[in-house]
Amino acid sequence: MNLNFSEKDQKFKTEVRLFIEENLNKETAKRVEEGLPISKEATQEWQKKLALKGWLAPGWAKEYGGTGWSLTQRYIFDEECGAASTPRTIPFGVTMVGPVIIKYGTEEQKKKYLPKILSSDEWWCQGYSEPGSGSDLASLSTKATKEGNYYIINGTKTWTSLAHHADQMFALVRTRSDCKPQEGISFLLIDMKSEGISVNPIVTLDGGSEINMVYLENVKVPLKNIVHEENKGWTVAKYLLGHERVSIAEVARSKKALSKVKEIARLNLDSGKSLLENERFIDKIIKCDIKLQALEYAELKVISDAVKGKSPGAEASILKIRGSEIQQEITELTLEASGYHAYPYQIQASEKGSNEPIVGPAWGVSAAPKYFNMRKTTIYGGSNEIQKNILAKMVLGL
Repeated sequence: MNLNFSEKDQKFKTEVRLFIEENLNKETAKRVEEGLPISKEATQEWQKKLALKGWLAPGWAKEYGGTGWSLTQRYIFDEECGAASTPRTIPFGVTMVGPVIIKYGTEEQKKKYLPKILSSDEWWCQGYSEPGSGSDLASLSTKATKEGNYYIINGTKTWTSLAHHADQMFALVRTRSDCKPQEGISFLLIDMKSEGISVNPIVTLDGGSEINMVYLENVKVPLKNIVHEENKGWTVAKYLLGHERVSIAEVARSKKALSKVKEIARLNLDSGKSLLENERFIDKIIKCDIKLQALEYAELKVISDAVKGKSPGAEASILKIRGSEIQQEITELTLEASGYHAYPYQIQASEKGSNEPIVGPAWGVSAAPKYFNMRKTTIYGGSNEIQKNILAKMVLGL
């Protein structure tokens, strides 16, 4: 795995940096850096600019609109986006269902859905978890019954991120009950504008409402919207979750967040001294930095394999576990570095267009909400406890 930058790679790095400088909204970048909420409009504006450049889907095959980048170019792109505080690309379309449709979808599905994902004109959400089925996903009970040319869907999905913004949902539904749980699941593409779908927000500890309950009552979905084969949805789900878990690692953005912690610690004086002079605090920073560097090389290995056409296996679980733990650790360090600046509850003041003034530095506003919100990272995408079980089976043979 050679990561030495060639002259061609250096030119590419300059091209990426220049593109970001010319196209990234400065106010949006500032809000990303400070950990403040980003609107759908701001995210979509950035994604559309990437789409116009042909850079929105680095992981897709070139024939479907991918970039055809080398491992080094993908690494450079992620590094530059993280360093510049660009909005995160919403993963549900580009990173998750897009690759699924490319691998398992019909030609009709590819023609219908991929262009709108690639242009960022349609947003997706994920219909996996249910009130009684989280880590034990195979126990899901949302039912799909055939009636003529349609499936009739009844059930409830929960923890559905950004469902209130979504145009489409990819969902796991039960199409058979007289077999092992995994063998009776199908993967469906559902139009969120369909009659019978209602979305209710779930307010989280940080005061936000990015996740939702989604109720499906007698929702009609065309039979042609099934991906792969009926009752083969578990195979599709495992393929998708591999891509999701790799994307959760977010090394470049964690590097930027850790550098922000150091900046805050330098500014926040404890008894007249910078926190960076506090041996206990700097020891925590160093240990986190070492873990992050190790994760970076693990992620690069997975990207290198992906460039060669290999799907992530046990490595996806490793990246998910370590990446989510490091993200939580960084929010803890941010909270500690922010000190009393993190005390005020200022959710309304942090929203774009608010007339309320922010008390103290902007990074203090987001420190506590970010800490609370990031407790979820070790749960979504398959809880870390489940990932450790997967590793025990796949790697250790237990």
